[in-house]
Amino acid sequence: QLQAYGGGLVQAGGSLRLSCAASGRTFSNDAVGWFRQAPGKEREFLAAIHWSGLSTYYSDSVKGRFTISRDNAKNTVYLQMNSLKPEDTAVYYCAAGPRYLTSAASAYDYWGQGTQVTVSS
Repeated sequence: QLQAYGGGLVQAGGSLRLSCAASGRTFSNDAVGWFRQAPGKEREFLAAIHWSGLSTYYSDSVKGRFTISRDNAKNTVYLQMNSLKPEDTAVYYCAAGPRYLTSAASAYDYWGQGTQVTVSS
């Protein structure tokens, strides 16, 4: 199982760090991705990190503002979010499964329950 946490309410320009902790199964051999879904919108890919931690992949919408990292010893993946904007408001999900970096949600077999991020203007 995956558990995403660390969301909350933050002002525009602020920062948050999300965590995705795995339990019951090691994800050290999987790529892990972060997605988000705002009300009335489709789920959006944000970032992914290779199981080795050596390769990352970002969507254009968050490149330069968000940083994904992982600590396999803790079975945890992080998403550091800086310079947050009101349009970043959404439920954020982590997912694991593929052996390669991909933005395709269908490639991820395991999903966390999501954590709400709200950015006020």
